[in-house]
Amino acid sequence: MVTLQLTHVSARYGRTPIIQDITTPAFQGGQMVALLGPNAAGKSTLFRRILGLLKGDGEVTISGTSAERPVAYMPQDTGARAVLTVYESVLLARMQGRSLKVQNEDLAQVDRALDELNIAVLGERDIGDLSGGQRQLVSSAQALVQEPEILMLDEPTSALDLNRQISLLGVLRRLANERQMLILVALHDLGHALRFSDAAMVLEHGRLIACGPTEDVITPSLLQSVYRVNARIEPCSKGSPQLIVEEAI
Repeated sequence: MVTLQLTHVSARYGRTPIIQDITTPAFQGGQMVALLGPNAAGKSTLFRRILGLLKGDGEVTISGTSAERPVAYMPQDTGARAVLTVYESVLLARMQGRSLKVQNEDLAQVDRALDELNIAVLGERDIGDLSGGQRQLVSSAQALVQEPEILMLDEPTSALDLNRQISLLGVLRRLANERQMLILVALHDLGHALRFSDAAMVLEHGRLIACGPTEDVITPSLLQSVYRVNARIEPCSKGSPQLIVEEAI
């Protein structure tokens, strides 16, 4: 089973430190981990550091995998300028690092990714003609079609309506279980994090403030100190934790 662990991980842009001394337990395949924190907390930088796109101190350890490229990444910026259809763009993502000859299995995986996200109907549409939310779903499909063991998504729900948010996060939750993928997803909606994730990491000013089971991490005291809101967490009628924000501080 794939695992990911960070040990004293840091990164900087030029001489400016962005994330500092981040150490986590070993996250495992089958888990969905929410990466949380206010704007400019360092979430996107941490993803780039894990991918090796930024250098820095500390160690990113990925183990338990035999895949040549076990990690797929959906960035926050999903702007697309290439003149490609949705199907072509997802197929192109599938073929990265593979033989140039398209196999039947490659086409089947593209169909599967589009079906999983309920966007097969967009297959023949040009990327440039899509709405922001539609492009965001296509970007998610481009990551899924690579069949990663670790999937990292940077705010994949930011441009989606509520129906699509719940649908996408539900698909990710199911795929983490079915494929034993480790999914790291940056979110701003803490209610979604409570509902869908097993564990949570909270960044503030580039430092790891809290890390552990989501219900242990998202607490009224953390919401007050990090997010500057007074809030409470109560069970709903089905027993699931419900976040109720009362006021900004």
